[in-house]
Amino acid sequence: MGMTPLEGLVMGTRSGDLDPAIVSVVARKEGMSPSEVDSLLNTQSGLLGLSGLTNDMRELQAELKEHDDRRVRLAIEIFCYRARKYIGAYLAAMGGAEAIVFTGGIGENSPEVRARICTGMEWAGLHIDPQKNQATVGREGRISTEDSKLLAYAIPTDEELLIARDTLRVIQGEPQPS
Repeated sequence: MGMTPLEGLVMGTRSGDLDPAIVSVVARKEGMSPSEVDSLLNTQSGLLGLSGLTNDMRELQAELKEHDDRRVRLAIEIFCYRARKYIGAYLAAMGGAEAIVFTGGIGENSPEVRARICTGMEWAGLHIDPQKNQATVGREGRISTEDSKLLAYAIPTDEELLIARDTLRVIQGEPQPS
């Protein structure tokens, strides 16, 4: 994320990166105020806006399997494409990396999404082991092959616990860890 949560990846209800001119185009075309466009981009876009159904990747994957809905397929494809694009950009900006880590709800629990994101990353030395990837749901594990130069892991996180710990540190006046 950048100055606001809109910068970055497509999220459940947030658009992610977009052309700045889109705000005035949408405002003009739809007769919306800048505040209404801001609300649209933050609360009705992302996976929800693309699919027209839900912001929950689990539900989108189930819907895709059951009905092969084109908007659902598009939402998942855009999500994975944008994640892959960011990984490639960061690898270039950092001059490479030892590993990438999938975490959070989707990263921890969706082998299908992890595989889609990593497809096309072979140029960076990343190769996903399909069996390891499928077996690593909700638990920590390496999902890349033994011969991968760029490793990949799925690592669960407890975001609420981290937020609670940081809040306690702030309340107690402790310095933030570096």
